[in-house]
Amino acid sequence: MTPNFHAESIRTQLTALDLQRPLTSEQQNYQSFYGLNQDLPPQAHSHLGVLSVAEYQIVTQVWCPTQPRATLIVLHGYYDHMGLYRHLVRWALAQGFCVLSCDLPGHGLSSGAQASIRSFSEYQQVLQALLAEAQRLQLPQPWHRLGQSTGAAILLDYLLHPPAEGLPAGRDVLLAPLVRPYHWTRGYLSYCLLKPWVRKIPRSFSNNSNDADFLAFVKHQDPLQAKILPTAWVGALARWIPYIEQAPSSIQSPLIIQGDQDKTVDWQHNLPILQHKFNQPQIKLLKGARHHLVGERADIRQQVFSSLQEWLE
Repeated sequence: MTPNFHAESIRTQLTALDLQRPLTSEQQNYQSFYGLNQDLPPQAHSHLGVLSVAEYQIVTQVWCPTQPRATLIVLHGYYDHMGLYRHLVRWALAQGFCVLSCDLPGHGLSSGAQASIRSFSEYQQVLQALLAEAQRLQLPQPWHRLGQSTGAAILLDYLLHPPAEGLPAGRDVLLAPLVRPYHWTRGYLSYCLLKPWVRKIPRSFSNNSNDADFLAFVKHQDPLQAKILPTAWVGALARWIPYIEQAPSSIQSPLIIQGDQDKTVDWQHNLPILQHKFNQPQIKLLKGARHHLVGERADIRQQVFSSLQEWLE
């Protein structure tokens, strides 16, 4: 399947999100390539826009059913973009939720050095801009918040360092949350040895899902996938880990869903930390599930969505 869209072309033609402006033909081609406009509820509508955050141009997307009852704000994982989240979008629309999301800096349609970030604090700026966008568009409350992996790390940071005015009404979901990655000590040692001379290394594609078609698409067909691991991103992560592990505890009680075959994050280290940080968080450990829970095999995705439905009702 050959893509018939260009990320830079889409980004440079976008303006602020407008719920009255239809998609252009190239934007429709983008959504069709990733299946984002397939099998949606009747009369559901979607729109693309762009936000200026720091020096980044952040491409945003919103989907809404005809009579929305709440909003789900979605933060994707590292190396991801919203094109890979069609199953979650379909599920949320069927539940009567608007979905608001974006491609993080250096990911998908957004600008920025590929798969890189200077500081995880820039991710917080993106989340704040998304929340402000939900307010500007008057998307229906409550605003539920969901993050996958690095997206969950962004949400985790937000919950442990909440704004002075408090959190918007809504519930929070952390899918396979990143605190420390798998084999972090070894990875950090490699980073320390490489960083004086190397700015990037080739990416190693992991088997982070039980869905073979998903893995093949990401590795061989997705034009928005980075093929590198920038040492700048690893350095930003290295500074963020002690910051988050030393953060004060929170009164919040998120839902945490984690696969027991995850070899991307060190979940056996991470879950006890999150249990300590939050007030009796609800933890669902899925047998046989790997890391990419929204890109998992259908039966595992169904377990994820059943937990979400119960939590967000």
